[in-house]
Amino acid sequence: LIGLYLTLHVHGSMFTYAESPLGYWMADFFDWDRNNFDRLVHFSFGFLLAYPMRELFLNGLKTKSWVAWVLPAEIVMSLSGLYGIVEWAVADFFFPEQGVAYLGTQGDVWDAQKDIALAFAGSVLILLLVFSLKKILKK
Repeated sequence: LIGLYLTLHVHGSMFTYAESPLGYWMADFFDWDRNNFDRLVHFSFGFLLAYPMRELFLNGLKTKSWVAWVLPAEIVMSLSGLYGIVEWAVADFFFPEQGVAYLGTQGDVWDAQKDIALAFAGSVLILLLVFSLKKILKK
């Protein structure tokens, strides 16, 4: 799972997320108005990393079960917010002329908030899926 996320991330860093060929293909295929590759990467961050984090907390760190369910989603949201702040700071302080292009907001003033929300939604979705599967398989 982590390898899939890293593959998406490396692909995006080769072109910038806003200019990703895969994102343009998705925009054409789904008839979207923008290149949503960045949204896919942020969703994948939560979706692909929350479950391994849960297993680490549950089996590696021996936390209580409820903590292992809640903490991964909280950490994903926190790391996403931290990434948004670092991304803004780098664009504002080091690349003021190219800041908007670097951030890849594509005209969306709520881009950072949507990215954080998508990462959180991805983490909640995978945790709910795993929780549901565990309940179904126990019956």
